[in-house]
Amino acid sequence: MKLESLNFKIYLGGIYLMVLCIAIYFLFSTFDIKDLTSYEFIRENRKLILIYKENNIFFLTIIFFIITILLNLLLCPMLLPTLIIGFIFGKWLGTLILIFGNTVGGFLLYRLAKTFFSDLIEKKFKTKFSKFIDFFNKNETIYFMCFRFVGGGGTPFPIQNVLPVIFNMSAKNYIIATLLGIIPTTFVTVALGSGIEKIIDKNAELSFLPVVQSPEIYLPIIGFFIILIIAFFIKRIFSNKVKSG
Repeated sequence: MKLESLNFKIYLGGIYLMVLCIAIYFLFSTFDIKDLTSYEFIRENRKLILIYKENNIFFLTIIFFIITILLNLLLCPMLLPTLIIGFIFGKWLGTLILIFGNTVGGFLLYRLAKTFFSDLIEKKFKTKFSKFIDFFNKNETIYFMCFRFVGGGGTPFPIQNVLPVIFNMSAKNYIIATLLGIIPTTFVTVALGSGIEKIIDKNAELSFLPVVQSPEIYLPIIGFFIILIIAFFIKRIFSNKVKSG
């Protein structure tokens, strides 16, 4: 029975990896990444994008919510999608889409990883984080929320999503900690994306000085630095507690 269960996990895990490869191939073969990151392309199509969004706000909200979930499942870094969603939907709606989309997508990835790849993840990360396991398990919700709050201390978002596998974190605590913990970094990044849209609206040409002097840009950047400072102190407190505990 155990062998059959292992074979079933390998089979489903193989399907997931195959779907992941197909999705990545489809992304790079369908979209010209050079165009999507071109300032001229974005500036010329900005009004068209925003008008379409205003006329189809509910539909696009659902679509981008689903896309956010899928990007999490496909292990995609979320910085660029977060900026794009901020650009299209603005600070408030963009933040809501990403908070709930990343929470659902992150949780589904966590369950998937825990079910099919727990041995691989433990082999990769358990030795590195072994001294934190007992400490983390004392209050996993608070500590994982802090971890999310500071952006994982530079840990890529897909790794943040699966790292709790080594701590055997409960589903409820994972969802609560993720939902609340990602709010600050998500809002700051979305605000930056929204600020970029405002800058493009005001300036035909993108130049450094007008950009950094705009409150739509420098306020989110200040927010990033504040989060980095808080992260530094939380990391020190966390490390001291681990050493003393």
